[in-house]
Amino acid sequence: MAKPKNILFIMFDQLRWDYLGCYGHKHLHTPHIDRLASKGVRFTRAYIQSPICGSSRMSTYTGRYVHSHGASWNFTPLKVGEMTMGDHLRDAGMDAWLVGKTHMEADEEGMARLGLDPDSKIGARVAECGFDIWERDDGMVTKGPDGSFAEGGITNAHNYTNYLKARGYESENPWHDFANSGIDAEGNVLSGWFLKNSTEAANIADEDSETPYMTTRAMEFIEGHDGPWMCHLSYIKPHWPYIVPEPYHDMYGPEHVQGPIRSAAEYDDAHPVLRGMMESPVGKAFSTDKIRNAVIPAYMGLIKQCDDQMGRLFKWLEDTGRMDETMIVLTSDHGDFLGDHWMGEKQFFHDTSTRVPLIVYDPSPKADATRGTVSDALVECIDFAPTFVEVAGGKPASHILEGHSLLPILHGTATEMPRDHVICEYDYAATPLADKLGLNVREAVMFMVADKDWKLIHCEGGFRPILFDLVNDPHELTDLGDRADMAPVIERMYDKLFRWARRTSQRTTRTEEQLIEMRTSTRRRGVIIGVYDENDIPLELSVHYRGRKAKDMKTGRQTEQT
Repeated sequence: MAKPKNILFIMFDQLRWDYLGCYGHKHLHTPHIDRLASKGVRFTRAYIQSPICGSSRMSTYTGRYVHSHGASWNFTPLKVGEMTMGDHLRDAGMDAWLVGKTHMEADEEGMARLGLDPDSKIGARVAECGFDIWERDDGMVTKGPDGSFAEGGITNAHNYTNYLKARGYESENPWHDFANSGIDAEGNVLSGWFLKNSTEAANIADEDSETPYMTTRAMEFIEGHDGPWMCHLSYIKPHWPYIVPEPYHDMYGPEHVQGPIRSAAEYDDAHPVLRGMMESPVGKAFSTDKIRNAVIPAYMGLIKQCDDQMGRLFKWLEDTGRMDETMIVLTSDHGDFLGDHWMGEKQFFHDTSTRVPLIVYDPSPKADATRGTVSDALVECIDFAPTFVEVAGGKPASHILEGHSLLPILHGTATEMPRDHVICEYDYAATPLADKLGLNVREAVMFMVADKDWKLIHCEGGFRPILFDLVNDPHELTDLGDRADMAPVIERMYDKLFRWARRTSQRTTRTEEQLIEMRTSTRRRGVIIGVYDENDIPLELSVHYRGRKAKDMKTGRQTEQT
């Protein structure tokens, strides 16, 4: 084929870039994902646009920076009017379907203001981040004293819940009681929320757990659709709760846990914002060997299960002849600190969190020259949307989409992206850290700008910058932001950040071509400004204003005499 007919866009949740075999993990072997890398291009400098699920995904789905789309934290709605990957692809003649998670929060107020019925086709797409829904499941079926974490219905895990109940998993909440908990000899549920239970086997058959279930649903979608389609297969795992069913629960032990990337000096000399994260409950928890030795083997088991499901999926695609007509893009929405840098979770800018795996398999002959290669080009998650539009045969709307197509690298006509830095943003105005630091909601934001040599982090609120030397300190252990001799580097990186901040990201209703055409077309539409004499300009521009006659009305309207 000259080009792929369909696109399978696979995203894992909270999968670290360095926890795959092809990215160099010492103990975790992922042969199926590694094989995909051998058939495509593996990118080593792919960065997300925000180190948290919701805002990262909204950048991926809109092809725009967080600063542009505004959905800057979890449960922050994506405002009505933002075009998404699905909108761009449908304009190019390709459907966009979802199987799994988006973390999308609909702008219900905006939809009501515009009279958009959420049950209509257009309303449903607006509410679902531009996708048509085969199955949406964000996981996280929780219950606390004040209700659910996703009270507004963002979870949408009804199908999976019903599936488990039909399979005999009898519970008000089988997602928790079976898929994400163990069980003791007396039948007591050992909740996966408690990290001590990470060593337990989840009380569910492997084939019924979340990752195999969603793989099956994706295969059912593909089998029933001829295309052209883009299917976003978006897994919930290896995101916490960190618990996995047999046989994956004991494949790895403390002896397979790699030492943490951290230093005593890094903690002792920490920047105030970074120190606040280190001293958070999750930071303190993952700074202990006890918790790391319990959690990381389960995390590795979850990834191993993911890889096995990729093997199942890829074999099925090959057996059914679909591998040769489908572009496959495999990535993650962010990483997981797992105790590195004295932190847990993901909400900061070390590569542990912001750098993600990215493997792209293009079946077209144009990609033959790059199969099995590795690229260190600076890639951002906003690059997926323009890439997919090009694959669909369309022209990316560059006045809206802020990324760049990956096809030149995939086809061997370029080795770098047309950028010299990457950007990541984090808005923590709604978190306890903002309170702890005494910041108002406008101050509780930070920005990362990085190139291949340096990473600068700017924190609003009057804090000094953080600076890492990525060449001599690739693990980002030494903050150079307070060093006077680093002033030239800091200034240079701020120049890149300011250049990014000055971009015209909100100019989305006119294309670049339209703006260029307008530079010369206005005068040809009868607007004449600054011309003293009609003979000073070409006749054709003033022809409609020459040789005209009119009645003298200076004394007012003449009335008819009777």
